[in-house]
Amino acid sequence: MMSADNLSNCVFLFAHGAGAGMDSEFMLSLSERLAAYGLEVKRFEFSYMKKVRAEGKRRPPDRMPKLLSSYEDQIRLHDTDKQIFIGGKSMGGRVASLLAAEKGELLNIKGVVCLGFPFHPPAKPNNYRGEHLIDIETPTLIVQGERDPFGTRAEIAKFDFSDQVQVEFLVDGDHSFKPRVKSGVTLEENLTHSAESIINFIKINHIQKTSSNNCHS
Repeated sequence: MMSADNLSNCVFLFAHGAGAGMDSEFMLSLSERLAAYGLEVKRFEFSYMKKVRAEGKRRPPDRMPKLLSSYEDQIRLHDTDKQIFIGGKSMGGRVASLLAAEKGELLNIKGVVCLGFPFHPPAKPNNYRGEHLIDIETPTLIVQGERDPFGTRAEIAKFDFSDQVQVEFLVDGDHSFKPRVKSGVTLEENLTHSAESIINFIKINHIQKTSSNNCHS
């Protein structure tokens, strides 16, 4: 396991996807892996998901402006002395990346992590949702299953991204990173790989910013 050095001053705000809340198996499993490296992980729920929990009935996500506002509120709630990284599962990652593209410098966001980015709805490749990733200036990590129906490895190879965007693929993973048995890889291995990629990404960007600050002190 990697050292927790340089992570004590970081926090990762972790948003859920469209259909499952912050206590889903995916969210809990990945959060535990990240916390094991010494990273502070703060999961939260958008207001529509809180209503789902309270009423016990499914409902669609809020409109994007409300989701963006909710995420911004979460950032402003946290200790400004900490270096803030934001991200989420599927829709949560898309919201985080849109917020960073619009207000990354203003909100002092150090990096974005998108887990299973929903580039398009399944079987609707023309409904592309990644235009903002062409110009985003905030360091961004996308962790994607190779056969994710929201954006496969073959499809992503054709997309244009900013130099700040890096993509890490998970062997044979679907939208929740689960591989098929015949792949020879397990879900546990893909989740562990995901956590390692996130920790590396955060450490690199945290260290770069810290070094820059020291140079000007």
